[in-house]
Amino acid sequence: MSEENILVVPTGLFRQLGYFQGFCDRVADYAGELLAPEHVLFRPRSLMEQNPEFKQLIPYMIFCYTDDQGTVSVFNYVRGKGMGEKRLHSKRSIGIGGHLNDHDAETSQRPGHDVYHEGMFRELREEVILRSPWTQRCVGLINDDLTEVGRVHLGVVHRFDLQTPDMMANEEDLIESGFLPVSELLAMPEDSLESWTAISLAALFRA
Repeated sequence: MSEENILVVPTGLFRQLGYFQGFCDRVADYAGELLAPEHVLFRPRSLMEQNPEFKQLIPYMIFCYTDDQGTVSVFNYVRGKGMGEKRLHSKRSIGIGGHLNDHDAETSQRPGHDVYHEGMFRELREEVILRSPWTQRCVGLINDDLTEVGRVHLGVVHRFDLQTPDMMANEEDLIESGFLPVSELLAMPEDSLESWTAISLAALFRA
């Protein structure tokens, strides 16, 4: 089986556009340049996982449901050992998503498609079953150079607001999955959460 070639952008480009640590809601300052065809590269995943000269661009989809009382709940799960990034196993996550690859680039040649959204919705279909109507918007980016995983990844955060909590895991390694109120997630020990989840919860939901 051939190795996956994943989408990366030069870390130097990210720094030129404006370095930050944590969460940044200035999406327009980054998205166009990061996804410009002249900056997008596909490289073997094994070579990129330890190479901080490149950032692996990862869609990070967060699914929210607000009930009639105004309580916001978020879909979450614990990462099982079969999931790709071993360094995040057993951590709780609110993000669905993963690497974009050169196969996404091939299918994105259809009219009205682009490699980023082609890969993002492929990841959605692979990981969850979403039956509820939804709206979606890109709300920020995550950079976490304080962790080994974060140094080689850059997250693009998308918030999905669902009309109903009709959603379930489509992979067996999304353990203990379901919706929990934001208040319960914020009360969890930070070391039980993957770093992007802790960053996103604080940025999007902590008053």
